[in-house]
Amino acid sequence: MARLSKIKDLSPESSGSGFFLCARKEVRQAKNGEPFLALVLQDATGEIPAKVFGADAAQSRDQFEAGEFVAVEARANLYQGRTELILSRIRRVSPAQDRQHGFREEDCVPSAPRSIDEMWAELQARIAGVSDPAIRVLLSRIAADHEDRLRVWPAALTVHHAYRGGLLEHVLQIARNVEALGRAYDANLDMLFAGAVLHDIGKLRELDYDSVPVYSREGNLVGHIGIGLMTVRDAAAGISGLSDERRLEIEHLVASHHGSRELGSPVEPMTLEAFILAMADDLDAKVHQVRKHIATDENDGDFTSYHARLKRVLLKPSPTKPAADREG
Repeated sequence: MARLSKIKDLSPESSGSGFFLCARKEVRQAKNGEPFLALVLQDATGEIPAKVFGADAAQSRDQFEAGEFVAVEARANLYQGRTELILSRIRRVSPAQDRQHGFREEDCVPSAPRSIDEMWAELQARIAGVSDPAIRVLLSRIAADHEDRLRVWPAALTVHHAYRGGLLEHVLQIARNVEALGRAYDANLDMLFAGAVLHDIGKLRELDYDSVPVYSREGNLVGHIGIGLMTVRDAAAGISGLSDERRLEIEHLVASHHGSRELGSPVEPMTLEAFILAMADDLDAKVHQVRKHIATDENDGDFTSYHARLKRVLLKPSPTKPAADREG
C-alpha cells in the first residue's frame, strides 16, 4: 500500500498507510445511532481529524489509546470544507517491528520549526549577556536546573506553541520583542529578559508532556503562575546581590504577565517592565494563533472561518505577484 503524505501535504484524493501520534480519541454516535471513533492524529507537520466507522470502530476501539503512536490505513475525505482521514485500520505501533517499515517517533511529534539545539544556544548566549550579576546567576541556575524540560516542553495544550520546543520558541520571541520595546521606552533590559525567561516557567510542572501535553495534578490545583512564583522564590534563595526588593519585582513580572485579573493574573502590571512583558506575551500568543489559523484554514475566498478565541474571521494574504507582473 502507498505511503500517506505528511499531514500538511494531504489532499482529498490521498490514500495509503502511515504512522501518526493519536492526540485525542473519543467514542461518538453517528446520525444512525452507531458508535464511531473520532480521533485527532498528528505528525511533525500538523494535525488532522480522523474517524473510524462501523465494524472497524468496534475492532479498533481497544487497540490503542490517546497519547500513543499508531499505524493506520486510510483514505482522505473532504467534510464541511476540511480534509479528514477515514480509517479502515488502526493499531498501536510496535516500535521494533514498525521501525523496519519507516516508523520514527520524531516524524510523528509536532515540533518547533527551528532546531532545539539552535534555540538553546541562543538562550544560553542571552543569559550570558545579562549585565546584572544576580539576575544572570538566577537565570543560569533555573536554566541549568530545568534544562531537560525547558528544551522540549510545549507552551500550552492547544492555544499557542503547543508542540515540542514550543515554550523555548515562545520565550525567545518574547525576549526579542521586550528587548526592542525596552530600548524604545528606556526600560530595564535585564528585568525584561528575566520576565521573558521566567513568566511561563511554571508550565514545566503545570503540564505533563511525553508526546501529548496534559495538565498535571499540580497544574490543575495550583496553575503555572503559582508554580512559577514558587520556582523563582526557591531558585533565588542565597544569591548574593539579589535584594528582596529586586526579587519581588521579578516575581511581580511572573504574577502579572497575563495582564489582568480577568485573564488569570493574581495582580495587574504595576511597573513599566511588567506592562511591556504582558503586552509582548499577549502579542506573541495572538500572532501565533493568527498565523496558524490562516495556514490551516480551508475556506474558499478571501477570509478564513471564524476563530472562536480571537472572535473574528481573518483576511488571507493575497498571493505575491511575480516581479514582471508588478512592473506592468
